[in-house]
Amino acid sequence: MKREILTYVVKMLVVTGFIALIPLSCSKDRGAGSMGQIRLRFEEGSIAAVSKAVREDIPDTNDFILQITGPDGATVYEGPYGMSPETVSVRPGTCNVSIRSSEFSVPAFSAPLYGDDRCVLVPDGGVVDVSLSCTQLNSGIRLKIAPDFLTECPEAVLFVRGDDGQLMYGYSEKRVAYFLPGNISVVLKNPDKEQVLMTRTLEQREILTVNIDVVSGNAGKQDSGITVEVDTSRIWSDEEYVIGAESAKGDSPENAMSVSQAKSCAGEKDVWVCGYIVGGDLTSSATGISFSPPFGSATNIALASRGSVTDKSSCMSVQLPSGDVRDALNLVSNPELLGTRVCLKGDITAAYFGLTGLKNVSEFVIEE
Repeated sequence: MKREILTYVVKMLVVTGFIALIPLSCSKDRGAGSMGQIRLRFEEGSIAAVSKAVREDIPDTNDFILQITGPDGATVYEGPYGMSPETVSVRPGTCNVSIRSSEFSVPAFSAPLYGDDRCVLVPDGGVVDVSLSCTQLNSGIRLKIAPDFLTECPEAVLFVRGDDGQLMYGYSEKRVAYFLPGNISVVLKNPDKEQVLMTRTLEQREILTVNIDVVSGNAGKQDSGITVEVDTSRIWSDEEYVIGAESAKGDSPENAMSVSQAKSCAGEKDVWVCGYIVGGDLTSSATGISFSPPFGSATNIALASRGSVTDKSSCMSVQLPSGDVRDALNLVSNPELLGTRVCLKGDITAAYFGLTGLKNVSEFVIEE
């Protein structure tokens, strides 16, 4: 009888223990699922610049502010696009990718805002390629004030005003004032009163030029002395400046090829290529490239489109000829250049230490 009871107790313990293990095992399986990955690429040439009449510098995409949030809303990465990893590991699910050329919340002169927002579904253990295509997100207005205006209205001050604030527009001002899309007004302020001359609703990417004049001798006679003319020919032209255009690409540091573009241009001579110095020691490193100091070779460096790259296949090899070029760019004497953006002029070769290479470098620019 005692033996039967003991056998029963042992069986119950075994069964109970097995049952207790089941939820633990299932919970472990759910928590051990593979992470997904987001691989980002910026489409050069996707930025719409302003019309030639008000053309401004196109910002460097490497300086754009990138933010990636995971399915739980937590921030996975936030910082410069140029310093972001080539692939970002995230938990599977719906993730949001946002990129902006700068922070913009209040009106400012010469401050076009470019950006893009993407919502992507990342599978468990999978990789999603995200192609970022930026357009302008804010709008702008520019005043052209006739010379007689200052004479006829010496005490008056012009403002451009939106829902997010206002800017004083000086008589000699030539720049575009940028606002968030919405209603924008031109306001004339005199010591004793304020007058709204006009109000327009502007959409994203719209630039409006307004000509303001005053009828001589009538500035103090009611409101008819001031005339406002909207120059509709200046409304945003949607002109595209394709950064990645092949024609004349690489003819100057300002129009240099990126590393990815240079890889498809083997055989080109005396062209400019811009990228970040990410490593060196192409001859001595066991992995083909050393991405961290100390460095032992002064004859070569590795260039990449981002300063955070640590994958050899994403790099371009650069031969440093003896002389000023080698003295200024080698990582043995100048380890502080690691992560620095440079523009180099040379000949693109199909193979140099197993990578597309740049040889015969004759000129260089080190960006601050």
